[in-house]
Amino acid sequence: MTLPVTLAGWLEYIERQHPLSIALGLDRVNVVRDALALKPVFPLITVGGTNGKGSACMMLDAILGHAGYRVGTYTSPHLLLYNERVRIVGREADDDELIRAFAAVEQARAGCGVALTYFEFGTLAAVWLFQQMQVDVAVLEVGLGGRLDAVNVFDADAALLMSVGLDHMEYLGDTRESIGAEKAHIFRQGRPAICADAEPPSTVIDHAARIGAELLLIGRDFDFEAQPRQWSYRGKGGARHGLPMPALLGTFQLVNASACIAALDALRDRLPVTAGDIRSGLVRVENPGRFQVLPGRPAVILDVAHNPHAAAALATNLVQMTGFRNTYAVFSMLKDKDVDGVARALRGHVDHWLLAPLEGPRALPVADLESYLRDAGVTAPITLCANIAEACDRAYQMAGDGDRILAFGSFLSVAAAMTAFRAHRR
Repeated sequence: MTLPVTLAGWLEYIERQHPLSIALGLDRVNVVRDALALKPVFPLITVGGTNGKGSACMMLDAILGHAGYRVGTYTSPHLLLYNERVRIVGREADDDELIRAFAAVEQARAGCGVALTYFEFGTLAAVWLFQQMQVDVAVLEVGLGGRLDAVNVFDADAALLMSVGLDHMEYLGDTRESIGAEKAHIFRQGRPAICADAEPPSTVIDHAARIGAELLLIGRDFDFEAQPRQWSYRGKGGARHGLPMPALLGTFQLVNASACIAALDALRDRLPVTAGDIRSGLVRVENPGRFQVLPGRPAVILDVAHNPHAAAALATNLVQMTGFRNTYAVFSMLKDKDVDGVARALRGHVDHWLLAPLEGPRALPVADLESYLRDAGVTAPITLCANIAEACDRAYQMAGDGDRILAFGSFLSVAAAMTAFRAHRR
């Protein structure tokens, strides 16, 4: 079989390798990992949770990078380009690097005679590339759950669990206890396990105790205090005062930042960082699509919030972002998500909804989307659009300089909106 020669070709190729987009389990990934001889000698930090893990990964990347370490960071999903998923020493991996990594994984996979999902393929390719590039440390974002997620074939030197909310319930269970049990399996015996959920399910605490992980809980072992224009951290590694607010907007980012500092303190013997590294990393961190405010008027906010927990945080941020008359929401979600829960969290914060369908088999018809909103108690006007680009155009026509436009609901909707808004601002 002739293998692809372009990155786009490879992405189509690996998407066809498994009949399912999600197939939880570690056996197949373990086989290919061993065939690739993936045995990282550099420290590994895994970051899991329902929300907050992408922001935490980018904070760790920024802080460790400023400290002079060669950092490899793997996140998912991407917004516009697959290259966003794999960062090496502060830059996105280029097409040629990813093609080499995919080719290496494919050779090992074919030799083993097993099928890999898109995410499994990409996870192994990222770690193979980190190993080839001889990074000093790797930060890996867990895709779904933890126990059976491909990232979990690698033993983390420190694991961060950012939050436990109700999402992916068809795979992880329909309670926080069951979901917490799945996510806690990224912890390892005798190694730091940082939990940034203020009310962790008992299953998280029980699993950490059962395997002998060094559990660090926010509010007990580390914490933070917000002050005007700065904040303070306390933890087992000591207190830090006068810290700058993270460049990522939203008060919940202090939770994420605190968890990152707790992890770095726990790894200080292998990865020492200074107070200056932490400060510089916090003010330089970027993570597009997470309460991202685009410059100009009307203000445009992009947020990938796609579950009730994230939607509640988004609502809080909107309340704190004062000085706007009306909020126009460009909104869409996938049919396997909790549309009702998201709509209930935002229904009092949007003055006009512009709905559009997404593409693909998981797309929710726009008429169904409208029904979900009305059933959730949304009384504001709703405009139905053919696609996200049209919804963005209409929002621009409706909004004045004193208004704001919010695009949210999924990575797909934010990616489409990002492209549309860029065209408007040229």
